Amino acid sequence: MPHAPQLRIAATYMRGGTSKGVFFRLQDLPAAAQVPGAARDGLLMRVIGSPDPYGKHTDGMGGATSSTSKCVIISEASVPDHDVDYLYGQVSIDTAFVDWSGNCGNLSAAVGPFAISAGLVDASRVPRDGIATVRIWQANIGKTIVAHVPVTDGQVQETGDFELDGVTFPAAEIQLEFIDPADEGEGDDAANGIFPTGNLVDDLDVPGVGSFKATMINAGIPTIFLNAADLGYSGAELQDAINGDPQALARFEAIRARGAVRMGLIDSVEQAATRQHTPKVAFVAPPADHVTSSGKRIAAGDVDLLVRALSMGKLHHAMMGTAAVAIGTAASIPGTLVHAAAGGGQRDAVRFGHPSGTLRVGAQAVRVDGQWTVTKAVMSRSARVLMEGAVRVPAETLQYG
Repeated sequence: MPHAPQLRIAATYMRGGTSKGVFFRLQDLPAAAQVPGAARDGLLMRVIGSPDPYGKHTDGMGGATSSTSKCVIISEASVPDHDVDYLYGQVSIDTAFVDWSGNCGNLSAAVGPFAISAGLVDASRVPRDGIATVRIWQANIGKTIVAHVPVTDGQVQETGDFELDGVTFPAAEIQLEFIDPADEGEGDDAANGIFPTGNLVDDLDVPGVGSFKATMINAGIPTIFLNAADLGYSGAELQDAINGDPQALARFEAIRARGAVRMGLIDSVEQAATRQHTPKVAFVAPPADHVTSSGKRIAAGDVDLLVRALSMGKLHHAMMGTAAVAIGTAASIPGTLVHAAAGGGQRDAVRFGHPSGTLRVGAQAVRVDGQWTVTKAVMSRSARVLMEGAVRVPAETLQYG
């Protein structure tokens, strides 16, 4: 029987921070995928190669990890005083699902460079040599990100000597500012500021698992912080120690689901399966000498605390950029588990150890009318185009669902 040829869709494959994903201009997508819905989700899943019961993404652009199963859609800004809209989709690996509930802080670093190169930023705002400031509207969560992108001879500068733990090669530094990154909710939740339960620390009871002290915060991305010691961990664990333990993964998912209910993100634990991207679960510990996944030795004095975080059900190989915002914010607020693990005291920046190395993030948290809020979080990442041209997908993809 005859078969229709594959669709050819302009796309760019980019690394941003410690993640990589497929970037599209909204206008380049097929008409059916230019609006939210089954056609768009089906297209992005097919581009990545999901759902894949083999968990390999052999027939797609994905890398079969939470850090590499990502798509981004960039379009003209829909709000004043911004250059572009940035919409992020986290594609599930083995199920037919795209999670639009949050941002990717790492790929945020690639949005500015992509927008400039794709002609979506007014040329008058891009210097021939210097730093281009790109104001990004993060459409998933309705927040502003300001990217400071180096430009040389009128082109985005990608090469440089900035080293980012979790990325093999150096590149040009891109500074990101996450403006007012807290999701303060609506109604009763809004009265509690960035802490949806109203508490800096809660007792989180998880049937069949246990009861844990937890700091639950909405800053950067909804995150549940636990003490590593309460889980039986040191805080210096690498991926295999967690991802190779099915019982540990099940326990973390049970904690995540129960925490999501307490944070008001879902109504029942059963709904957690349809909200895989958020919230994140992380565990913290005081500084300690340890070895990273690359074999690099980190001394206790080189960091303020240790943090390990799970994304899409697995321990992340480094740290999600949005979770880093949550870490920096929580570390600056006395009384949180993160602040305690970092040794207490007053701070507007923190350097933490993650499986691949260390990362510094600054946060400006203030107390207004008795409630904590964060005005800005700052970190440096890098980004690079890996491939550009077009992706091919079967035409019947748009009939998905």
